[in-house]
Amino acid sequence: MITLPERLQPQTEIYRKMLEQFSTDLRVASPGTIVSYDSNAQTATIQLTLREKINIDGSLSWEEIPLLVDVPVIMLRAGGYMLEFTPTTGDECLVIFGDNCMDAWWQSSGVQNQIDKRRHDLSDGFAILGPTSQPKKISSLGSGIRLRNEAGSVKIEISGTTATITASNVVLGTNTTIDGKVFLSHTHSDPQGGTTGGVT
Repeated sequence: MITLPERLQPQTEIYRKMLEQFSTDLRVASPGTIVSYDSNAQTATIQLTLREKINIDGSLSWEEIPLLVDVPVIMLRAGGYMLEFTPTTGDECLVIFGDNCMDAWWQSSGVQNQIDKRRHDLSDGFAILGPTSQPKKISSLGSGIRLRNEAGSVKIEISGTTATITASNVVLGTNTTIDGKVFLSHTHSDPQGGTTGGVT
């Protein structure tokens, strides 16, 4: 006699394969590497760094996902201010995939109708720069807040109420003020009479 589980097995297998296919096509987030960067469009070409095991004519093979093109790069920006940087080839990132087709919004901004009914698609990625693998992790992390180069030779540090600038050369604008005084034209009384000249 055929048991109920045996009768349901073919149907269960069909559902399992459907769910497997659905999860394969659903994209949420994946690490990637910058291949090139378009500073005018502020988009990148990215190679995802995790291969997919794909069935090719009955043979399973690890395959690289095709390059993602025109991926918008996320930069911290709000209230008229921004943190600007230029990604370079080899930079690691995390690509997140939107719920919807973003093309109309990306072209025109504002609230738009979707021009394609895709979901979590490879075409709708945004690149977040910063996530890194262990071989490329940041060295010599400090405390407080830092803006620095990777070598740590140039940095701005904020800790408590103190801000420290470390650099071999600091360039100040013509009207830079320090403690309410214009730095470059600031003068002092000269003991021999008159005043000293500004900073040269």
